[in-house]
Amino acid sequence: MSPRRNRIKSAADQDPTEPAAPLGGSLRRTESYQGEDWVVQTVAGTAGRFYRCPGCDQEIPPGVGHVVAWPTHGAGVDDRRHWHRACWGARERRASNLLRGRGAPKY
Repeated sequence: MSPRRNRIKSAADQDPTEPAAPLGGSLRRTESYQGEDWVVQTVAGTAGRFYRCPGCDQEIPPGVGHVVAWPTHGAGVDDRRHWHRACWGARERRASNLLRGRGAPKY
């Protein structure tokens, strides 16, 4: 028996109806939140920065994959919000009055 060959698909081998991933392999999609359309992108979290999740008000440490979302009509970088994946998925079920945890920073 011959060993299995793993070939990389060339552009000619790909299905033309399947959308191609943009550079970097991350996919952008549009989702609805609070009556607005938001652009949502999953990121690997390799920037080396801490972000604050608006869903749970906790920090997202460097190296943790998360979701970046911003309104489609937004002004750009200033409107981007970094969410935990679970918090973004539960955004419609969360209460609007979140209390900070005992150990959470106050900024």
